[in-house]
Amino acid sequence: MRSLYINLLFALSIMGVSVSQGQQTGNAKNLSQNPDTNQVNRLLQRAQSYFFTKPDSCLLLSSEAIELAHQLKFSSGELVALNMAGEAFHFLGDYPQSLEMHFRALEINKSKGDKKGEALTLSYIGFVYIDLNEYRQALNYLNESKVLYESFSDPFYSTFNLSNLGSAYEGMKLLDSALFFQQQALTKSVEFNHVPLQGLIFGRLGTAYAHSGKYEEALQVYQKALKSVAMPSIVQHLMAESFFALNKMDSSLYYARLAFASGKQSYLKKQILSASNLLGKLFRNSGMPDSVIYYQDISIDMNDSLYGPNKLRQLQLLTLKEQKRQQEVLQEKERYKNKTKSLALITTVGFFLIVAIILFRNNRQKQKAKTKIEKAYTDLKSTQAQLIQSEKMASLGELTAGIAHEIQNPLNFVNNFSDVNTELIDEAKQEIDKGNTSEAKAILNDIQENEQKINHHGKRADAIVKGMLQHSRTSSGQKELTDINALADEYLRLAHHGSKAKDRSFKADIKTDFDDSAGKINIIPQDIGRVILNLINNAFYAVDEKRKSGIENYEPTISISTKKITGKVEIKVADNGTGIPQKILDKIFQPFFTTKPAGQGTGLGLSLSYDIVKAHGGELKVETKKGEGAEFIINLPNNKAKVNE
Repeated sequence: MRSLYINLLFALSIMGVSVSQGQQTGNAKNLSQNPDTNQVNRLLQRAQSYFFTKPDSCLLLSSEAIELAHQLKFSSGELVALNMAGEAFHFLGDYPQSLEMHFRALEINKSKGDKKGEALTLSYIGFVYIDLNEYRQALNYLNESKVLYESFSDPFYSTFNLSNLGSAYEGMKLLDSALFFQQQALTKSVEFNHVPLQGLIFGRLGTAYAHSGKYEEALQVYQKALKSVAMPSIVQHLMAESFFALNKMDSSLYYARLAFASGKQSYLKKQILSASNLLGKLFRNSGMPDSVIYYQDISIDMNDSLYGPNKLRQLQLLTLKEQKRQQEVLQEKERYKNKTKSLALITTVGFFLIVAIILFRNNRQKQKAKTKIEKAYTDLKSTQAQLIQSEKMASLGELTAGIAHEIQNPLNFVNNFSDVNTELIDEAKQEIDKGNTSEAKAILNDIQENEQKINHHGKRADAIVKGMLQHSRTSSGQKELTDINALADEYLRLAHHGSKAKDRSFKADIKTDFDDSAGKINIIPQDIGRVILNLINNAFYAVDEKRKSGIENYEPTISISTKKITGKVEIKVADNGTGIPQKILDKIFQPFFTTKPAGQGTGLGLSLSYDIVKAHGGELKVETKKGEGAEFIINLPNNKAKVNE
């Protein structure tokens, strides 16, 4: 059964009122002091009244509240409005927008140091990921929320969190863990007798029983849940699923129709999707093809609306954006630490300079002053080297943007063929029951072919993940014999994927010319790979900038080649982009020099590349003509001896 989306809807039925009450209590002082905030509160109260019945109206009002609260710098009101808008988007099936709202709220909570608000927002984010069937991601946020709730006394939310964790484990098919957490939550809920919360726990407990094959037990607890939940359509659908599993088709059809009608009335897309899928199966068993087609069409429309390519792209971009935001926070902290160190060193240098001036006037102390100044200078150079190394390691994170979307493709195949096999297995069982063994064998052959495809695409995903780990690990500093053609081709692919991930409109003609006789040479592969990656990224940037300038009939072209020369191997990366002006040609390998706009480059890429090639006993040079392109040439010694350095 695919009914785990009840986690969010059940939770909203008991948490929507709690949010509103918390808003009114926590901000009574603000509202009395500033009459304008009363308007924000009225908008939120109106939005709350539409929360379960008209999510589109709730979204409209909460969005207006967000804008007004932001203008008034009324952060508490803005937080409530963001969370409410996020859940309205969730009701409407727009998961990327829902996450966008909650991530904004999370950022405000952290900036204010509001631990209770942060815990609540983390719970909302976890609910969305459960509805997306991303259970491990959901556990990350729910466990973080659980830790926060345990730091202050709140029996209601600690109980609620136990139930949420059980629901996530249920989605992962870890049913023993799911039952354990739900039963713990039910025991604790008796202490304060909160009826809606108990209804939520009964519903989730029933789902765990159903997934364990205990459908009679599930129906018993569903009856208890039906008496107390705010949205009975969800429980009605779960009861219909259990009756279907027990082959009680009349009862299943009765509750499925109730669930479909309720979902359609509130326009809960996922509820409509699940109910229409079940009704399609029921009418197929009853031999009513017109009804099957009707509900299949509804199911297809709802599925496209919830999980279509545009939604998937939005979700991927939002995930990358959040990862980038977290990375920027870490980088900002690191830059602050380095800045503090630099200021401390500058202060130290200034102090020693004053001492040196005083000692200079005294010939007997001249040597002592000189020694101290040299020491301060050495410390300053050491700090600069640490900063360069820190920036170098931070840049590794950009590799993930180039290969993140590669993983999605094989996983889509795995998910799709798995769904098809589930349906084929049901069909095979039906054919076997009918005694039609030849048709059953044909279906089993289809299942076997699909399993081979699942295995193939699973191995693809595994290879991509292993490649990510290989590229992100810290260099061991040891040289090894490496196929230079394979290395260049691999990093060319990574760079191309990275550019496509950043800008979907990016296009370039890529040409390769690899000399088969180049063979293997003795290098540190991670370091030389970073050099090649950096040069190719620069080439992509150059041709893209020229393309954006609007030159007619311009075709962006990148080429990479290898060539074996006496005693060395030559690697060339060329482009027909903007080229490099002659007046700055002698500066491009200097640290922190860049021609890119502020915020788009650190100026360390070519400097580090130059140092890496030089450390290998090689040479990095450039040939260019402004407006016509550039060609970077790497010459490496062709030393095939296995040497550890």
